[in-house]
Amino acid sequence: MKDQITPCLWFDHQAEEAARFYTSVFRNSKIDNVSYFGNEGQEIHGQKEGTVLTVNFQINGQKFMALNGGPAFQINEAVSFMVNCDTQEEIDYYWEKLSDVPEAEQCGWLKDQYGVSWQIVPTILGELMSDAERAPRVMKAFLQMKKFDIEKLKQA
Repeated sequence: MKDQITPCLWFDHQAEEAARFYTSVFRNSKIDNVSYFGNEGQEIHGQKEGTVLTVNFQINGQKFMALNGGPAFQINEAVSFMVNCDTQEEIDYYWEKLSDVPEAEQCGWLKDQYGVSWQIVPTILGELMSDAERAPRVMKAFLQMKKFDIEKLKQA
């Protein structure tokens, strides 16, 4: 089945702003469509007619939906999105663009301005961790890092 799973990100009222931000950060990304609240159901949703309800967007072909659902639920660290990077330049780029909460940075994890957690991971990490002799040294090295440093991981 094509497009069987689409992550839906719940925002209070920043769905369109967040979708525009994400599509500006990631190459090969776009906004597919925006839907709006109507008068129907206003007694339940309480939103003014014409306010953004959902934004469907894509990041590198992966579909997402951003929903303005109100303050009932908050995004948290229980879900994160992994960005696999081939180079240190890619890691540095995504780290600079996405990291907004320095105290949340650890082992390649960061949190953006909307509370979404991201893992900015070098693609070589899987290979380094699959070497039983090397894996403990690599783990010791990355546990001390906030942003991954590919060269330091290779030296471990």
